[in-house]
Amino acid sequence: MRAPAMLRWAAAALAAAALVAAAPAAAFYLPGVAPNDFQKKDQLLVKVNKLTSTKTQLPYSYYSLPFCKPNTIVDSAENLGEVLRGDRIENSPYVFEMREPKMCQIVCQAKINEKEAKELKEKIEDEYRVNMILDNLPLVVSITRQDRNAVVYQGGYHVGVKGQYAGSKDEKYFIHNHLTFLVKYHKDETTELSRIVGFEVKPYSVNHQFEGTWNDKNTRLTTCDPHANKLVTNSDTPQEAEAGKEIIFTYDVGFEESDIKWASRWDTYLLMTDDQIHWFSIVNSLMIVLFLSGMVAMIMLRTLYRDISRYNQLETEEEAQEETGWKLVHGDVFRPPTNSDLLCVYVGTGVQFFGMLLVTMIFAVLGFLSPSNRGGLMTAMLLTWVLMGLFAGYASSRLYKMFKGSEWKSITLRTAFLFPGIAFGIFFVLNALIWGEKSSGAVPFTTMFALVLLWFGISVPLVFVGSYLGFKQPAIEAPVKTNKIPRQIPEQAWYMNPAFTILIGGILPFGAVFIELFFILTSIWLHQFYYIFGFLFLVFIILIITCAEITIVLCYFQLCSEDYMWWWRSYLTSGSSAIYLFLYAGFYFFTKLQITKFVSGILYFGYMLLASYAFFVLTGTIGFCACFWFTRLIYSSVKID
Repeated sequence: MRAPAMLRWAAAALAAAALVAAAPAAAFYLPGVAPNDFQKKDQLLVKVNKLTSTKTQLPYSYYSLPFCKPNTIVDSAENLGEVLRGDRIENSPYVFEMREPKMCQIVCQAKINEKEAKELKEKIEDEYRVNMILDNLPLVVSITRQDRNAVVYQGGYHVGVKGQYAGSKDEKYFIHNHLTFLVKYHKDETTELSRIVGFEVKPYSVNHQFEGTWNDKNTRLTTCDPHANKLVTNSDTPQEAEAGKEIIFTYDVGFEESDIKWASRWDTYLLMTDDQIHWFSIVNSLMIVLFLSGMVAMIMLRTLYRDISRYNQLETEEEAQEETGWKLVHGDVFRPPTNSDLLCVYVGTGVQFFGMLLVTMIFAVLGFLSPSNRGGLMTAMLLTWVLMGLFAGYASSRLYKMFKGSEWKSITLRTAFLFPGIAFGIFFVLNALIWGEKSSGAVPFTTMFALVLLWFGISVPLVFVGSYLGFKQPAIEAPVKTNKIPRQIPEQAWYMNPAFTILIGGILPFGAVFIELFFILTSIWLHQFYYIFGFLFLVFIILIITCAEITIVLCYFQLCSEDYMWWWRSYLTSGSSAIYLFLYAGFYFFTKLQITKFVSGILYFGYMLLASYAFFVLTGTIGFCACFWFTRLIYSSVKID
């Protein structure tokens, strides 16, 4: 009855996850950030974040461009995740008063030199956006979509635009030097307190003129004068970003009461119009799961239950041969594979990955890692990865002891250093490239040191503790004895060729997740919020089931054709889905992204290679564990003479 029980468990898990997916954003403010209440005329401090571009993927500090600076620039405390994301949050000269609209406020006047003009033009050419934060809400630009009659929001405003004067063919660069801010607030009905629920901007490029001599913020502008009811509503006389030009930076700020409650203020940012695509993705994946579950159930019935009835009825010789194909290799099926040490290391690393994803996703579904908690997801993943070293060591040493290995310390060292070492090497090279571009996305030396400290100070000792505990356990006993002399493997049919079955095996796990993968890549590379962790958790469960089932099915066919070398093949069968992941990343690069810089292209493929390698380790381990359970189950259920 084990197979139906397993299927019932899978169905129950899917049903539970479906309930979670149905309300992906409901639990956002469970731990959340405490709301700030503001009285009328309270100071509102606007912070500036990095400049970002989807064309280069290289963030820069806000003050790397000749914008107005406050008297002293103060860095906001950033968590590990924010630093790794390239966030650089600093104070700004933009200071508002709650519910006090201001018009044509002068921030400063800046005369730009040749170098600064070149920087500005490069950033405008690469479509860089300026990101700001007010009360932990990112600044957005609202765009009305004609095709849907809906308003969508884009994070940050463009540094400037390229354009031509009427009657001229020369392309000029214009800087957005006038910002019209709109702060939306929700007012308490009983008190005068308000909470900020929206922060929008409309940028304009205006070649400001003024009367008389320049007198800092008291100068009277002729292009923007609230006394003469002359406000900036268009960019008809734009400000060129040329060397020697004097640029006057100004802003308006308006306040608008809103019905949106503080707890729902992120909903507009996270407005998803593609929910049906996610449900389509889930249904598509469930079809694959049901198909594979049917096959696994059939195999279970044939192997375990027909065995009993086989003795009670006559069968043709051909059928009997097919039935007993996998039984003929009972004396070799648990023979340790070649490179068994490496297999132990990869299984241990996969267990570490599985634990990290499971714990992180549970926290994300509960709302602890909402987008309002910037960098929270990255920090949580890193810390969980480090702590899961305990399970990595335990899993690799248990398997190693089963293979009759005795050097548990060497296997522990390899588990602690193989994957993190390769990942750190790739990360270090990519970071050097970012540093060469003078981008704020380069991880500082102190953070790099903190990462190494996490690795050597916490992860490695935990792997050792796990290994020690695992090696002290009694060895896992094989259900059947292994022969001294290996059995010869008969010639296999073309469709049982290892390379062919491995590549076929990776298609279904990838097929189960590729639609969700599109949204994940979009959130990473097109700087959009990813928040539908309910859907993601459901897809993750489907991925686990698909990897397990496709490996069991192909492993069974392999054993039936009297090929007992299943150890590595079971790992590579589901692990090969990583090849399709990397190929899809290449397809996404050429069809969805407009990356033109060579360094940005290397960054993209470097990070996607790292992600594909991690996906290989994860899916490979899931497949291996399922196949290991399956072979032990079927060989322990038959009587061997």
